[in-house]
Amino acid sequence: MIWAHCYLQLMAQSQLPVLHLLISVLHRTQRAHQKIFQSMKHGIFLSTRCARFSPDGRFVATGSADTSIKLFEISKIKQMMLSDARDGPVRPVIRTFYDHIQPINDLDFHPQNTVLISGAKDHTIKFFDFSKATAKKAFRVIQDTHNVRSVSFHPSGDFLLAGTDHQIAHLYDVNTFQCYLSANVPEIGMNGAINQVRYSSTGGMYVTASKDGAIRLWDGVTANCIRSIVGAHGTAESTSATFTKDQRFVLSCGKDSSIKLWEVGSGRLVKQYVGATHTQLRCQAVFNETEEFVISIDEPSNEIIIWDALTAEKVARWPSNHNGAPRWIEHSPVEAAFISCGTDRSVRFWKDTR
Repeated sequence: MIWAHCYLQLMAQSQLPVLHLLISVLHRTQRAHQKIFQSMKHGIFLSTRCARFSPDGRFVATGSADTSIKLFEISKIKQMMLSDARDGPVRPVIRTFYDHIQPINDLDFHPQNTVLISGAKDHTIKFFDFSKATAKKAFRVIQDTHNVRSVSFHPSGDFLLAGTDHQIAHLYDVNTFQCYLSANVPEIGMNGAINQVRYSSTGGMYVTASKDGAIRLWDGVTANCIRSIVGAHGTAESTSATFTKDQRFVLSCGKDSSIKLWEVGSGRLVKQYVGATHTQLRCQAVFNETEEFVISIDEPSNEIIIWDALTAEKVARWPSNHNGAPRWIEHSPVEAAFISCGTDRSVRFWKDTR
């Protein structure tokens, strides 16, 4: 298996920000061959905090500490990765939005429409129409009461969930902006802020990963809590949780340096993926598009780690080539490609070149 990765990195030269687009090919032997592909002027952005692919895999959006949102077109990133590209400068960033006043925590795409939402530390959820080339600001805004840590659209697109500093996910009707809270809530301590919330593929359930170390499963219709896995990651924060496509399992990640696979029906621990340390950042663990592999980060070695999802065997370790461990990793839903986001002002796109 050979993977190529292209990264976008910003540096200042002669007091001008320059966007360096570089290409490298990573082999299983972990040898990296890099070359400069092209450079062009671009506005500086600070640490990229989150990323999300569109459901059709055509776009990926990133949210940054400088409050900017950048929308990349995947076909243009791939065009950059071609060594014989001769059509002049390729600009993969097709939209840039500025409308938050504090750093962005999470993003999601509407399942049918050209709408991107963002949740931020400024207590807002903002709606952006990326079909309009000149639009820079949100066309709708939800004002929440808390820091919005995570957002997730219902598969119908009619509702969205917000995970916040509040212990219960906030359910919003997208058409009316009416907010609903679950009436059937287990006892949750003061440290129950939600790091991540995600709907299942049908919307029949959703899962929350909380700072108290718990993973909680909720009914997608009644919003009742149907299972609490207290201490899923001990007393350390649970930083991410996501369903498998068949909704039978949940993959979770925590600051206890563990990645675990849970059976939804029983709450039983099925698999544990070991060999990666993550205790500082809000680390993610994600499946690839076929759910054959699990991908995450090892902070001390600054490496991307890949496990066989079925056997839990570690199958690859690749240098991330970020300066410092990436803080976010997100896989395409439709192809063997993923994106890593660093605190080093860089975003890297990884593509299987078999």
